[in-house]
Amino acid sequence: MFSLKDKNVLLTGGSGGIGQEIARMLHKQGANIILSGTNEEKLIELSSILGDRVNYIVANLEKREDIDHLSLKAEEILGHIDILINNAGITADNLFIRMKDEEWDKVLNVNLGANVRLTKNIIKGMLKRRFGRIIFVSSIIGYTGNVGQSNYACSKSALSGFTKSISLEIANRGITCNLIAPGFIKTPMTEKLNENQQKVILDKIPISRLGIPEDIAAACVYLASDEASYITGTTIHVNGGMGMF
Repeated sequence: MFSLKDKNVLLTGGSGGIGQEIARMLHKQGANIILSGTNEEKLIELSSILGDRVNYIVANLEKREDIDHLSLKAEEILGHIDILINNAGITADNLFIRMKDEEWDKVLNVNLGANVRLTKNIIKGMLKRRFGRIIFVSSIIGYTGNVGQSNYACSKSALSGFTKSISLEIANRGITCNLIAPGFIKTPMTEKLNENQQKVILDKIPISRLGIPEDIAAACVYLASDEASYITGTTIHVNGGMGMF
């Protein structure tokens, strides 16, 4: 069940905590993987650990030329892409009234614009082969909002409408498009929070724990599999009950 044997995957944000776990779990299910990210050292390390069936491409998604190069190089290495997982994302937090134009633009350009451009590049081949899985990794913040993260919330919220629109256009071509919205996940970023900050968050989570990267990776494996072929245009909320949308 949930076998991804011989499926070709392009994963962005492959050097982050969640991205690394997604790569591990996809690889365990038999997928061939192209990892993408900006931290070449981490990409090399993960590629070495996973071994066969893994390659990496360094790409800065702030640059259009890097996005286009990533698309072409990934298809050149694997022949074609069956599964695209848009996992990369950044933050540049500030109160909206103080937010600089560059802070707004940078977050929207990477979290939304880069996902749009990369998806458009990759979806062409999927349409020809009449098969594909497109997965976006969003955030609970895209549904709840958050102080100091208007740019981030906007970028992640927009992915929901984008996912639904694409799904309607390509559903009859054997391609599904879905979104995963993680809650608070235990990563190096959340580990920087002090005890009181963590308590405030945990008090809002019915399951009473932070999520772990494996929780998100498992959802990716499912949505990428044949078993999820009848699911499209959907958001899977992985947040421990923090938000029941």
